[in-house]
Order: sequence, then C-alpha cells, then structure tokens
Amino acid sequence: MNSPIIFSHACFDWPDGSLALSDLTVTFSTGRTGLVGDNGSGKTTILRLIAGQLTPTRGHIDVHGDIAYLPQMVISQPGSTLADLLGVSPKLAALRAIEAGSVDTKLFDLVGDDWNIRERATQVLHELGGVGGGLADAGLDREATTLSGGEAMVVAVAGCRLRDAPITMLDEPTNNLDQVLRQAVVEMVRTWPGTVLVVSHDRDLLESMDAIAEARDHQVTIFGGPYSQFVEAVSREQAAAVQAEKTAEQALRVARHQRVVAFERTAKNLARGKQKAIKEGMGKGSRDAMRGIAEDGAGRTRGAVAARVDQAETELTQAAGRVRQSDRIRIDLPDPEVHASKTLAEFRCGTDGQFILRGPARVALTGRNGVGKTTMLEQLMSTLGRSQPSGGWAGRIGPVIGTLMTDRVGYLPQRYDLIDDAANAIQVISEVAPQATSSEIRAQLARLLIRGDTVFRPVSTLSGGERFRVGLARLLLGTPPPQLLILDEPTNNIDLTSVDQLVDALESYRGAILIVSHHSEFLSRVGVTTELELTGHGLSVHPLT
Repeated sequence: MNSPIIFSHACFDWPDGSLALSDLTVTFSTGRTGLVGDNGSGKTTILRLIAGQLTPTRGHIDVHGDIAYLPQMVISQPGSTLADLLGVSPKLAALRAIEAGSVDTKLFDLVGDDWNIRERATQVLHELGGVGGGLADAGLDREATTLSGGEAMVVAVAGCRLRDAPITMLDEPTNNLDQVLRQAVVEMVRTWPGTVLVVSHDRDLLESMDAIAEARDHQVTIFGGPYSQFVEAVSREQAAAVQAEKTAEQALRVARHQRVVAFERTAKNLARGKQKAIKEGMGKGSRDAMRGIAEDGAGRTRGAVAARVDQAETELTQAAGRVRQSDRIRIDLPDPEVHASKTLAEFRCGTDGQFILRGPARVALTGRNGVGKTTMLEQLMSTLGRSQPSGGWAGRIGPVIGTLMTDRVGYLPQRYDLIDDAANAIQVISEVAPQATSSEIRAQLARLLIRGDTVFRPVSTLSGGERFRVGLARLLLGTPPPQLLILDEPTNNIDLTSVDQLVDALESYRGAILIVSHHSEFLSRVGVTTELELTGHGLSVHPLT
C-alpha cells in the first residue's frame, strides 16, 4: 500500500515571515514513530499540517486515511462527560435516537458499523478503572470536570484508540501524568495498530517506538528503531562530524600556509627576473614582455592557491554546520547559606507523622494525579508575605500541614508566568536583583544561554526553551538568593535539551529543592534522595537510592 503520510517539497512560513519548514520531503510509514526536537523546531506544526489545520506555503502533503488527532491540551468544558472525552457522544446520541424509533438516514450513517459502540466505550472505561485513581468505577455519563488533568488525558488517549482510525497523532500525551497513568499510555501506544505519530520528550514512551523522526533546522530526519538507537546514531554522527570539522580546519590551515608561501615565492621570482633582465642588458620592450609573462603565471598561481583556500573555507563551513551545538549551562550562583542543620520546611500528618526538610536536601513530592500536590504547593506559597506566625508559614490540604520556615523561597509553577511578558530578559531579572548592573545580568544570562540581542527582545517573543530559561534565571538570580526552590513538574512542555540544561543549572544550586515530578530518571539526575508520597490519607516518606 502507499505510505500513509508523504511530504513533497513542503514549506511552511508563518504570517510574520518566519520559516517553520523548508522544502521538506519525508515519508512517515505505518507503525509507531516518535517525533522529537527542540522547542520551536516545528513538531506541533507538522502535526497540524498533517491534520489539515494548516496549509503548506509551497509543496504538498498527501495523507491516506482518516486521522485521530489529540493536541497537547485536553480541556474539559463544564457539562462535558467522559463520553465526550472518548469522542463517542455523537454516535451514542444517534444510537439512542434510533433505539427510540427514529428512521433518519443521517443517524444510521453516523453510527455506521459501530452498533456496539456503547459496549466498547464502557469496556474501555472499565479497563482504565484498573489503573486506580479517579478512574475507578467511571461511567460514560460522568462529568469530565471531576477528573484530574492527567486522568482526562488518559481517557482522551483511550478515545483515540477506540476510534480505530488508520492514522493517529498524539501531541505530548504523557505530560502531567503520574507514573501509573504514564505506564498505561505507554502500554496503549506499544500495541497501537496502524500509523501512530507521537510528539514526546518522554524517554519511556519514545523507547516503544519503531522509528524516531527528528525535527531540526526546518527539516525532518527519520532514524529506524527506538529512542536509545536514535541517541546512539546521533552520537556516532556527532563524533564523525566533529572529526570532519577538525580535518577541515587542518586543511584550511594548510591551504592558507600554502597561499602565503606561494605569494612570497612568486614575489621573489618576479624580483629576481627583473634584476636578471637588467643585468643581462635587455631592452625595455623585452623586459616588459617577460614581466607580463611572469605576472600572468604568478596570477594563475595566486588564483589557484586562493581557490584552494576558498574551497577549504567552504568545506569547513559545511563540516561545522553538521556539528550539533551542545550548549551546557554553567552558572555561578551566590551561596544561599543553607547549613546542614537549618530547617526550611516541615510537613505534618496527624499527630505522629512528620517530615522535616533540613539543610540542602533534594526531595521529591509524588502522588497520583488529582491527589492535590499542586494545590498543596499553591496553598503553601500563598501564605508567603503574610505576617509570620509562630513556627513559620503554614498551608493545609486534607490531613497534611506544610510549614515554611523561611521566606526565601523560589517557586516555579507548572504554568510559570513572568511578571511582564512585554519586558525583556534584563528587565525581568532586574526586578528580582535590583542591585545588579545590566552587564552583570547579561553575563549571568549568557551562562543560561540567553545571549546577544535575545536579552533585549520582549519575553513574549521568545521560544519556549528561551522563556523557560528566563523563568529559571528569575528564580535563581534573585537577591537574596532563595534558600528553597519549589518546582512543580518543571520538565513538562520542555524539550530534552532544556531538561538537560535544567539539570546543569540545578547542579550549581547549593540550597534545598522540593520537586513535584513523576520522572524517576530526572529525579535521579538532580540528586533527589527522599520521596514524599502524598495520598488521600496523608504523607509517606520513602528514601531513594
């Protein structure tokens, strides 16, 4: 059969003239393909082009088969039900009308061959109930707003599976999911029939792919195999590109040296020829003729060596272009003065359970979707700035009381909002570090990879990765420096490169960190040693090795 998705010399420009895709010719085959790339590389744009929500500026895209498309955000409207999330409400309504006696042919066309859609949808919810949380005993008429965002996402993914479309596209389906729900999505995708295109930075999900497509430099390159094989292939490609760049640099040095030698040699030869002609008593006409011949030869020599230099410079530029830039964050942060004995926060459950966050500890706050982790952090942070009660600033959720013992707290919520999107990066940092000079701020921003004219652009115009790093800079560079960082799902909606850069930045921080995250690999990389698990009954403390 024909390949289900074919891009033929497709280009796409945004209305402001910025380029998203350039002369893209690529084929997506049947099977599971993970689409990866840095923020702003065009991943979601590619999905929207395939779905027909956008039209290529030039070239064309051929899609063979119906599409089930799940965007990043699943928003449950008031009054919507789980049947709406599953995408089966129209068919269920048509089926009920037919069962009530309607003979409208449009209703029969809508139902098609799905006369058992009610049973199939109910079975899907029953299977999802096995993952626990708020999905247990869920029915088709249950209001979708009673689910957490993660639970709603899993139901929506299951709805795409239920549609059984030849082509399915999922945009970041595991964002905001706890470990159990993430695994449920991974298992669904692992056995998904037809063609599945998944945008994700979830390594576990990407490892279940048949191929990895990388969006980079307005193009897409497809690598066979799961994510680990993609990483190995890129590593080999990078090593070869670095070696080719070194070889091209050496060739350019040789060519430039040869040019200098050739120029010196031809100059000396011309001078010697002139002196010889004078010594031998040649007439002016003969000397001019000989000089012309010699200068023509010297010109050809200079042209040849100059051409070799130009060729070497071109080859170096091409070789350097194949080397991936591996920017790492290296930032010098002030000491927040968090000694090992300093108590920064306490969490109490009932009269007996207690956890004390003391010293520069790194702690993870975990729990199922919908249990209240974000609510707990928001309640805790909402008390900052009030008059200080005895024992600190306290927030309560269910049976748990959290108490902050310091007012030097930096908070990065899931949807971080900078004070003024119209401000530039320097102005944003100046608000939290008023004593720092513009040059000092620029130096620190450069180490966070916010460089050049980017520091003067409004934050609203920056890419997702740049906005994230400005938000991180505002958190880390404030004066006095925060003694406790609270990060709520910091790896959601950022690419794998930005995750690496976040790890780099946190390596330099010498205070305490409380992180909400379901990604065990990320928690391990930032040195988390203790897990606080929030349940409907309280907190459980688990050491991590």
